[in-house]
Amino acid sequence: MTLLSFTPSSRLPVPTFSTVRRQPFVSTTHHPQSCGLLGSKPIPLFGLRTHCPAPYDVSIRSKFLSFGLSASVEDLIRDAGATAAVIGGAYVLVFIFDNLTERKLLNQGLSRKLVHILSGVLFMLCWPIFSTSTEARYFAALVPLVNCLRLLVNGLSLASDDRLNKSVTREGNPEELLRGPLYYVLVLIFCALAFWRDSPIGIILLAIMCGGDGVADIFGRRFGAVKIPYNPQKSWAGSIAMFVFGFLFSTGMLYYYSALGYFQLDWTSTMQKVALVSLVATAVESLPTTKVVDDNISVPLASMAVALLSFSN
Repeated sequence: MTLLSFTPSSRLPVPTFSTVRRQPFVSTTHHPQSCGLLGSKPIPLFGLRTHCPAPYDVSIRSKFLSFGLSASVEDLIRDAGATAAVIGGAYVLVFIFDNLTERKLLNQGLSRKLVHILSGVLFMLCWPIFSTSTEARYFAALVPLVNCLRLLVNGLSLASDDRLNKSVTREGNPEELLRGPLYYVLVLIFCALAFWRDSPIGIILLAIMCGGDGVADIFGRRFGAVKIPYNPQKSWAGSIAMFVFGFLFSTGMLYYYSALGYFQLDWTSTMQKVALVSLVATAVESLPTTKVVDDNISVPLASMAVALLSFSN
């Protein structure tokens, strides 16, 4: 690179050139390896000390830029590929459990709940494969959005998919797709857009809805002989399982993202806050309000409210 310096002459100003040595470029990109528990200060979100970008391969970046592609194009390619991979994985997951059900290796109720648990948890585990761009969350939200459109099409009887009905509904009625399953994917979309991987709140919300509530139903059906006095449709075994597994799934996912450097946590206070959120969510899930508001709405709303209040302080 050269800079122009002009030397006046007696007649016309003729430009002469002097070569200036270019200073080496110093990247300001932060990597999670330096953003862990002892790393740089994170960006606050909802009053939280959060955010370090996901791991990034500098050699891949250099190869893309050497072909004249900008970083934004590289991120676009990465996010599009990640979206396609996660959507494909979601279809494979449902296909596997459909086959297990057809072969009588799993009953339909257990298969449905395992899909409920694993769909959301695996969706969260895949967030780090998306780029660090601001648009990455929108690409991730396309995954549950595709499922949302699929539920709407089949729920409104615009198309028929027996596999889908068997995998996510209790009685195989397409109209059920427009209730619990639809609310479930809407919550996934909301958490990806509103909180993403930078905030513990969305992660806790999904962990309790997917893991805690899902396991509660399994334990309740198998060990739920003793019912809760104010709601005969719920059992003590199911409620205890929801609290325990909601707490375990939440702390496990928080540790996963903390280890990757997305946020820093004081684990003593964090575990107390997660226990409080799990307790409130369990109490809300046990209420006899299922006919008024679905658990896939009431539990996430309660979890989000308590988490916002707890982690904002």
